[in-house]
Amino acid sequence: DEISQDFDHAASVAANDFGLRWIELRGMWNKNLTDLDANELAESRRILKKYDLRVTDIGSPLFKTDWPGAPSKTKERDRFHADFTFHQQDALLDHCIDLAHTFSTDRIRCFDFWRLKDPKPYREAMNRKLAEAAEKCAKHNLILLLENEMDCNTGTGEEAAATLAAVPSHNFMLNWDPGNAGTFPGAVPWPHGYNLLPKHRIGHCHAKNVKREPNGKFEWQPVGTGVVDWTGQLRALREDGYHYAVSLETHWRGAGTPEASSRISMTDLKKALAASGAQC
Repeated sequence: DEISQDFDHAASVAANDFGLRWIELRGMWNKNLTDLDANELAESRRILKKYDLRVTDIGSPLFKTDWPGAPSKTKERDRFHADFTFHQQDALLDHCIDLAHTFSTDRIRCFDFWRLKDPKPYREAMNRKLAEAAEKCAKHNLILLLENEMDCNTGTGEEAAATLAAVPSHNFMLNWDPGNAGTFPGAVPWPHGYNLLPKHRIGHCHAKNVKREPNGKFEWQPVGTGVVDWTGQLRALREDGYHYAVSLETHWRGAGTPEASSRISMTDLKKALAASGAQC
């Protein structure tokens, strides 16, 4: 959906123009993946088969919601066509498990609730909720991926390392997003943030880039421009034995359209892959 809301076209670009064989699913046809009906799910599977594409993970909005009774710090929220309450999360997880089976993937992406002004009083309970979700996923031989997200309570490399230590479940892994980590003033996602992470627990990676403004605000950038050194990050992942997906999630729209912008960022990403010594 970073290319087009027309899923057939997005899949065509990914397979035929970008030369990919795997894609991450978050939404299509202006709907979140978790809101697709049976006919839409069947159509999406037909399209995947048409272009010989497999699914890396379910990019779900699981736990992208308020923690009950806590004052949230997050004001502007990008929900990607999803808006589930805290009380709907257990049912949402069950649905995501079904979706993982539907699309033959072993990974479900999640978050850890909208960012609080002070998460410390609630952190233990949030970790317990993540652990319970990981336990349920384990019963289905699935991996639960926590994305570090600036609008949620695990945003930086430091915070990700702390959450992983607090939730030691073997199937609870990190969706490492250096671009998200780079939105924080003074953060150095690679090498500093990355070096704090337990490498064997990185189970997915998002590629984007960001520019920080002096006033503390930030703007998304094409992958080749910004605070994240993607050549260095990709080289480190390869040297550390990472062998899962790197998914382009650019968020940048500076070329005028999502597709034109994604084409530029994919070119940047492939250049970084080549420069890092990885195959592309």
